[in-house]
Amino acid sequence: MLKLSSKIKLVVSDFDGVMTDGSLYLDENLNEQKRINFSDIMGIYILMRKGYKFAIITGEDSKILDYLTKKINVVDIYKNVRKKDETLKSLMKKYNLKSDEVLYIGDDINDIPAFELVKYKIAPKNANYKVKETKGIQITENMGGMGAVREVIDNLLMAE
Repeated sequence: MLKLSSKIKLVVSDFDGVMTDGSLYLDENLNEQKRINFSDIMGIYILMRKGYKFAIITGEDSKILDYLTKKINVVDIYKNVRKKDETLKSLMKKYNLKSDEVLYIGDDINDIPAFELVKYKIAPKNANYKVKETKGIQITENMGGMGAVREVIDNLLMAE
C-alpha cells in the first residue's frame, strides 16, 4: 500500500519507463513502437473523471502522447523536456498547488530534480537504483508499463 493523501490534486508522470516498460521496439524499417498498458490508461481516465488533474512530462516526443491527448483528453502533456523540475514548477504555479498537493511518478535520474519539488514521490519497481535511493520515495509493486500508474491511481482513490 502506498501512503498517499486526500490533499493530492495533481498527478504528474514521466512517460517512458513509467507508462511504458522502457523498451523501444524497432522494426526492419526502423519504425519505433512502445508498449503501454491499457490498465494505466483506464486509471488515468478514472482519475480525471473524479476531478483530479493529470500531466505527463517527458524528455521524448512520441505520437503515443498525441493519442492519449485525444483518447482520454489529457491536457497537460509536455514533450522534449530536459529540465522536468522547471516544467513541474510552472505546472504547480498554473494550478496554484503546493508540494503536498502534487504526486510525481518517475523512474530515472532525470526525474530526481522534479521529485525534490513534491511531497509525494513514487517510482515503479524497475526504476533506476539512484531513484530508489531518493529520500521519501515510495516504490510500486508493479513495474513501469505493467500497471504501475494504475497502482498509484488506485491507491490515491482509496485515500479519499
